[in-house]
Amino acid sequence: SAESIFTKWGEESGWTIYADRSRNSCLIERVDPAENVVQMGLTEIKAIGYLGIFTKANIDLKEGEDTVIVAFDDAVYTGTATRKTKHLPDGYKGGYILTDDPEFVDLVQRKYEMIVFPGKEYAIVINLDGSLKAIDAARECFTDLNGG
Repeated sequence: SAESIFTKWGEESGWTIYADRSRNSCLIERVDPAENVVQMGLTEIKAIGYLGIFTKANIDLKEGEDTVIVAFDDAVYTGTATRKTKHLPDGYKGGYILTDDPEFVDLVQRKYEMIVFPGKEYAIVINLDGSLKAIDAARECFTDLNGG
């Protein structure tokens, strides 16, 4: 949101951890070897997390919301991606999905890649190297902002 001001809190395993003191929240961000930008954090409703994926690939997301499939080996999740059009670097497009499933976060931490199917004819492979330690660092950031 326009009120959010993220400042760098730290780095862990190739991920940057950002703090938003106005919301007492943190997020992690990484640019993977294929130049895909991955962001993960919590919404204002702390029980709901988000996963944002932004790429230079031609993913052709529809305006508003579109169906997306995320796979970790044999675990497959179907959800709705909300297209983001503002505040993206030139050439990037993408969106985010929301989840309140702790198993999803566990898979992001334990797996080294996830496959995202934003359309029917192609997929994007997202490298998750270092996500285990980065999510733990984001939890530390959150605890730091929220007084222990």
